[in-house]
Amino acid sequence: MSLVLDPAAQDLLFREARSANTFTDEPVTDEQVQAIYNLVKYGPTAFNQTPLRITLVRSPEARERLVEHMAEGNRPKTASAPLVAILSADNEFHEELPHLFPAAPQIKDVFFTERPVRENAAALNAALQAAYFIVGVRAAGLAAGPMTGFDFEGVRKEFLDDDHTPLMVVNIGRPGPDAWHPRSPRLGFDQVVTTV
Repeated sequence: MSLVLDPAAQDLLFREARSANTFTDEPVTDEQVQAIYNLVKYGPTAFNQTPLRITLVRSPEARERLVEHMAEGNRPKTASAPLVAILSADNEFHEELPHLFPAAPQIKDVFFTERPVRENAAALNAALQAAYFIVGVRAAGLAAGPMTGFDFEGVRKEFLDDDHTPLMVVNIGRPGPDAWHPRSPRLGFDQVVTTV
């Protein structure tokens, strides 16, 4: 069976997609980020939860503050990427559920009254949305460099608040020279899929 998605799009979104390590200095505009979000916001989540929050780091001062919290090997690429996004999970996402899930507006009070339950749901569904965001960056013809090598608590204190949990930092832009490491192996179908 073949896939419906055009092979060139398959390559762009998946087969040729890798984490970029260098970028050109071509800016990433607010319009590009808006177009990315307007596409990926339709990705499915449980109860249509939308816990992902995106903090765009644009000013030199904010960039400098972020770089201080990055792991040593991630600092140069974060310092030089045209745009950096901090992706976080909003642990108070449930306040939007009556609007976002009108089929059952009471769901907010049925499942999400306790903070630990919300944190677990926010982490899972924001991670789904983060993956959609990365694919959306690729769909826009840009490269993404997602990273979890940073001081999570430091980034939370510097850029977020107690209701937001950082998930990853994503460098965004056009790939620069030697942007890619060699493709790493993947597990085969039979190693991943079990039929019972």
